[in-house]
Amino acid sequence: MRSLRRRDALTLLCCAPATSRTRAAATRLTVATYPDLDRALKLALPAFARRHPEVEVNVVSLAHKDHHTAMTTALAAGAALPDLIALDMDFMGKFLDSAGLEDLSRPPFSGAVHQAQIARFAWRAGVNRRGELKALPVDVGPGALFYREDLLQRAGLVERDLTQSWRGFIAAGKQLRARTGACLLAHAQDLKDIRIRAGLADGEGVFFDGGGRCLVQGDRFRAAFELAQQARDAGMDAGVRAWTNEWAEGFRRDLIAAQMMGSWLGGHLKHWIAPATAGRWRSAPLPEGVAAAWGGSFYAIPVHSQHKALAWELLGLLALDREQQLAAFRSLDAFPVLLSAQDDGFLDQPIPFLGGQPARLQWRDMARRVPALALDRYDAVADEVVRNELDLVLLQRKPIDRALADARATVERRVRRRA
Repeated sequence: MRSLRRRDALTLLCCAPATSRTRAAATRLTVATYPDLDRALKLALPAFARRHPEVEVNVVSLAHKDHHTAMTTALAAGAALPDLIALDMDFMGKFLDSAGLEDLSRPPFSGAVHQAQIARFAWRAGVNRRGELKALPVDVGPGALFYREDLLQRAGLVERDLTQSWRGFIAAGKQLRARTGACLLAHAQDLKDIRIRAGLADGEGVFFDGGGRCLVQGDRFRAAFELAQQARDAGMDAGVRAWTNEWAEGFRRDLIAAQMMGSWLGGHLKHWIAPATAGRWRSAPLPEGVAAAWGGSFYAIPVHSQHKALAWELLGLLALDREQQLAAFRSLDAFPVLLSAQDDGFLDQPIPFLGGQPARLQWRDMARRVPALALDRYDAVADEVVRNELDLVLLQRKPIDRALADARATVERRVRRRA
């Protein structure tokens, strides 16, 4: 979808057509979302319609970035708001302190009673530092290492060569490149994204501590930069960014042998990235037992919603109804956030695309080990700065200590400017 200006996005939000037949007397409930989360929403609409045949659900779906830009603008203006807002975990930090979103832990919602039913880390991601539940999760992306078993066999490698240690991972990447010509990684930045999350405990933050102090210059970040530089020096990454044409072509042409990402990547590989590689992929835990997640989806209710009770009921169907959670899992590879859905027999089934591996059990184990980290509204700022500084390390040999010092100074300056 082409990029939309903010004014255009808000106009679409006000004027988009209803998803069901227009009836003059019907109540209209508007939900703002994005692909492919909109598909999971539409799976739940028949059940919601049976409960409320008098309600039209108006689904407004914009491209991922355009949607979050439009919602940021609408919340700031306090106008042109839907009744239910979808939010991606990557953007959650900046919305957690919004006065324009309801605290779902308090009456009339009383969402806190459902905390024990939901994966810990996903629940925590919707809670700000004041303990307010600003959004309820509907799916999660437990981390996994997807790898090409056939390419590893050609290189004389096995799964444990990738997972036992980072040192072994680097050595395996060298061997794979030498014997097959394939790169083990798409980009060395991927290692940094994992390594900075290693060793964190419940309540800790990736980029900021509980007092808002920047952590970028710490040992975790130094180890992550060093690991990424080792990978680049070993010639084991293709130097291509995720979601680019070159990235997808790398998988199709046997040029990239592995990718660390959320469990949902398996579905993307199967359906559109590299369907011809069916049966050759496997899923493994992340190296050194790191527990991490890639994204997750949430919904929030604006303070200015005109139909809060209906919005909360639809959100409950999406997040707390076991059958709806499983329907989204079966159809869209949206890993359920509801613990009871994670115990369904569907997880035991072999996955043909992964050579018959019952990988969903592995993903469940990861989902239950991911620490409940605290998000910060400036996480996206810090992530961008850190990524830019690592690029300077990888491309221009900027000394790591100087890169981290500059990253911390830049983050602190930008935070002061926006505070």
